[in-house]
Amino acid sequence: MKVCDILKSSKEIVLSFEFFPPKKEENWPLFWNTVNKLKKWRPDFVSVTYGAGGSTHDKSIELSIDLKNQGFTVVTHLTCISTPVRKLIETLTLLMKEGIENMLALRGDIPKDYVRDENEEYFSYAWQLVELAAKFNHFCIGVAGYPEGHLESKSIEEDIYYLKFKVDKGAHFIITQLFFDNIYFYDFVERAQKAGITVPIIPGIMPISSYNQIIRFTELCGARIPRKLLELLEEHKDNPDAIKNIGIEYAIGQCEDLVKNGVRALHFYTLNTNESVDRILEGLRIRRPEG
Repeated sequence: MKVCDILKSSKEIVLSFEFFPPKKEENWPLFWNTVNKLKKWRPDFVSVTYGAGGSTHDKSIELSIDLKNQGFTVVTHLTCISTPVRKLIETLTLLMKEGIENMLALRGDIPKDYVRDENEEYFSYAWQLVELAAKFNHFCIGVAGYPEGHLESKSIEEDIYYLKFKVDKGAHFIITQLFFDNIYFYDFVERAQKAGITVPIIPGIMPISSYNQIIRFTELCGARIPRKLLELLEEHKDNPDAIKNIGIEYAIGQCEDLVKNGVRALHFYTLNTNESVDRILEGLRIRRPEG
């Protein structure tokens, strides 16, 4: 089923989870254990990430197909800046053949020391991948949104301009980068609507489970942690269990506020673990788990 149709027709809060293919073979059993535990929440779709420079290309595609064959609606991530156009066309053709109807079009980051093959054609912008995928007349296409602005954008206005350009090229929905202050999301949605963007915007939620990890993530993507939350995290940074509990409680409050203000979809960055997401969804009581 296409994500755009799910978002239009669902009477419940739409739930989705992001997974990534483990790099080490020995981590796959733990990964599938996580997937099986989260399956009880009946996610409306799951997304599968694509490593920098296509470093997990084959595993990402294989995992997307495996999840689809297990009954999940799958959104496959594709990045274009370091993947030849030829390879993108091959991948989109394979996804269509396998019955995967959704993809997330991303520019991606150029890996360190990466050199493009001078004999290949490459895209430099996500809108070019959106345009290519749209020509297949098969995919429901998602793109990324940045509530606090992309690190490379000169301004929020410029960021919205390019987001609108991606939508005009054929994007059907938007999933946001992580954020911890909902005001950034509400402002982002308002700016997008004023710019003429009418496609659904899904907030991306990342439960905090590790102090060092979340500091690293926010530095990489430019998301800001509210002062009171940061002070609380710093106070307990040497207590992993306390950090996880703080993250869960904060995410519950964040999601409750989003739902209260009319948000009808929540996308969780699971980091391939289930405990935090389980406890958040139990706290929210927005969907009864199977069993």
